[in-house]
This record gives sequence, structure tokens and C-alpha cells, in this order.
Amino acid sequence: MPRKLRVQYPGAIYHVMNRGDRRDPIFTDDKDRSRFLDTLGEACAKTGWLVHAYCLMQNHFHLVIETPQPNLVAGMRWFLSTYTSRYNRRHKEFGHLFSGRYKALIVDGSNTGYLKTACDYVHLNPVRAKQLRNEAELRDFRWSSYAGYLKGPKHRPKWLCVHRLLGEHGVPKDTPAGREEFARRMELRRAAEDGLEFKALLRGWCLGSEEFRKELLAQMREASASHTGIEVRQADELHAEQIVAAELRRRRWKEDTLVQRRKGDPEKVKIAVRLRQETTMTLQWIARRLKMGAWTHVSNLLAAQRRKGAPV
Repeated sequence: MPRKLRVQYPGAIYHVMNRGDRRDPIFTDDKDRSRFLDTLGEACAKTGWLVHAYCLMQNHFHLVIETPQPNLVAGMRWFLSTYTSRYNRRHKEFGHLFSGRYKALIVDGSNTGYLKTACDYVHLNPVRAKQLRNEAELRDFRWSSYAGYLKGPKHRPKWLCVHRLLGEHGVPKDTPAGREEFARRMELRRAAEDGLEFKALLRGWCLGSEEFRKELLAQMREASASHTGIEVRQADELHAEQIVAAELRRRRWKEDTLVQRRKGDPEKVKIAVRLRQETTMTLQWIARRLKMGAWTHVSNLLAAQRRKGAPV
């Protein structure tokens, strides 16, 4: 089974998450957590990554990272394997620490609020996991980048980038007053959370506008024809829709022309032939999209074209 495609490009932002194998702990104590962050810092130094948010729970972690260079895969390979080796060496263990491949949701970083949604999700994770008492402040959770946001630049890791998230929260400057305003807004955000805003983070593969999603799908289709999964299926469907739109324009047809023309119209058959040649869309999809009736009817029409010597 081919692995799902990783989309990489300069300046990409990802929400990355991974769990322990069989949901076992990946941190047994604070020394492990410190070592994880030290290893993350080394990974950032090697790759140039910028971390916008992180949160370490007992059996999983969340990161929101920006990759100035298209190196997510290489960086994560080094990062996770190095931390696993260090964890196993310290605890005299061996074998896998993490459960399969990490999840990497692509985040739209075009200052439209999607980065804020991803980082807020990560910073509020201890609240959802009931790791904080109701009376405790969000800053009381030690193993999240949120506490670093409330410290001055000299007291936070160099790889933690705070300016973009502060800006999306409407905080213009990284000053004591600005950081307290950020804390106030996050506590209000915490009190108002209903979880609905985060559904796309939990179920989707990208977080962004429809235009952003289409751009990614087009890029993914160009990048590889050897991967499967929902992303690539959507990418190929987008390509198929582009072909249909181009063929309609060329004929000066409108969308409802497909309904008006008979199911076996020769021009429809030509479009179907192109779709079969240039995409992996099914006969069922083609029959439905071109208003050609049953897919078996389309199959027979294409078979007739093959008998005539036309490549289908």
C-alpha cells in the first residue's frame, strides 16, 4: 500500500502530531520532555524550521512548524529517530517509540486566521485533556509553548517564533503589555471554547481557504502519481474538473448543455476519452459528470472507440 503523499514547499506550515506506539507514553518524566525539546531545537538548527507552537502530553505531542526549506520529511525523520534513540538509551528499551507515521496537516499561513486556529488548538490541548484545574491559568502548564509566549525573548528558545501568532491575535508588539494582552485573549478563548472551530484540524488534511486547498491539490498531482489516499483522489478530481471546464469552453457549451445533449453525443464521448486518457477517474464518475447515463453505457461507447482504433 503506497504511503500518503507529503506535500513539501518553501514556507509551508504544518500541524504535526504523533502518538506513542499502542498509545504508550513517550515521556516518563520531565527529563524526557526536556530532552525532546532539546532534540527539537537541534532539528530546527539543522533544518531552519520555525516553531509557532508545541504541546507535550504524556503519550503524544503537537507541533506547529514552518519550513523555510521544503524539508519536513528529512527533518522529521532525523528528529523522531534521534529522540527515540535517546529515549531507548536512557530507559534501556529498544524498538519503536511512536505509532506509525506522524500526521502532518498543512496550514494556510496567509494571515487569514488559520495559523491562529492551529496554534490555539495546540495551546488549549491541556484544557481539553483536563490537565489543568478550572482555577489554574493556562500559563501554569509547563510543557507548552504558551508559557514561552509570555516570557521575554531572552527567556524563550531561539527557534520559537511568536510574532506571527501575536499578530493574528491582534497584538502588535512582543512587549510585556503585548504579552499580557495575549494572555487575556487566550483566557477568553479558553472560556469560550466549544470545539467546533477545530473540527477541520481533527478530520481534514489541510486547514485553509478553498483556493489554498486547490493549489495544494494541483501541486500534489504534479508531485506524484504513485501515492493513494483522499488527498490524491481529490487532486485528480480537480484535474478532471479542469479538463471538463476546458472542453466546455472550447465547444462554447454551458454546464446545462451536458443535460440537453443526448447521453451518447459524440462530443461527450470525445471528452470522456480525454478523461480516461489523462485522469484516473472512474467510469461511474465520468458518466455522472457528463450526464451520459449508466457507466456501462459509457464503457460500451469507449469500447466502440477502441474498435475504431482510437486510444482510450
